[in-house]
Amino acid sequence: MPQEILLERETLVEPAKKDISFAIFRIVDGIKEILEEDRQQKQPLILSLNENLIIKVVKEFLTNKQKQCLIGITGESASGKTTLVNYVSKALRKRLYNETYTSLCCDDYYKDTSEELKQAGSYEELYKTGFSFDKPDAINLELMRAHLISLKNGCGINAPEYDFVTCESIPNRAYKNPTRAILAEGLYVLGEELVDLFDIKVYVFTPYEQIRERWFERAASRGKTGSAAELQFNDVNSTAQIYIRPTMKNADIVVNGLANAEYIEQITTKVINLINDVINFYK
Repeated sequence: MPQEILLERETLVEPAKKDISFAIFRIVDGIKEILEEDRQQKQPLILSLNENLIIKVVKEFLTNKQKQCLIGITGESASGKTTLVNYVSKALRKRLYNETYTSLCCDDYYKDTSEELKQAGSYEELYKTGFSFDKPDAINLELMRAHLISLKNGCGINAPEYDFVTCESIPNRAYKNPTRAILAEGLYVLGEELVDLFDIKVYVFTPYEQIRERWFERAASRGKTGSAAELQFNDVNSTAQIYIRPTMKNADIVVNGLANAEYIEQITTKVINLINDVINFYK
């Protein structure tokens, strides 16, 4: 157990039951128990964790009722980012009101390239021009950053929506509330343009062969097959080495992209129940 956590625990010995230290002690210990159970699984959800982060986030949330927590989730294309967000959100909806969290997706911030696609005539010809969907400049990260800052400051935003078949960006498509928990997922959320905004940084790690299989299945659902799909996947893999894999070093938590979706929901539910029960007692 890290020294900082040992010191923290020493200061929390026999706290008064209504003291803030009691709530922190209970939540930290409870999360540690959940993580220990997770380690025993064939496909555990958590591969690595900055344990000091637990205390930091718990303290901030319990002592600052206005605190908004921004959670950034990244990983390679088809690593399982969206699945993680979807099942975490499902667990949140079961126990909490939807107004307690908001989610943003990097994919919705792709720049409009519908005219470029029309002029090229096909995805294959578009890729031959050197165009890449898998470099940071293909996404309007400036707008996404501005939206995240607005949400963090308590202001609602109107997020765009991207059509992967036509490459059209539709502005102001979805209103997002400035909730206490804000989840942002996508290829570049832990890149230099956005990483400083997040309180908790998550990287989803998935082996190459699984990523390749998932990617081609998804590409087919978006109308990309044959040589066009091969061209893009080669680009996806090469750009991931430059822009995405190095960001794992920025992560506070590394998640297993092979973890079962229902198991993700199960673990998230346990954490939510733990935090809710302690906070309700603390009140």
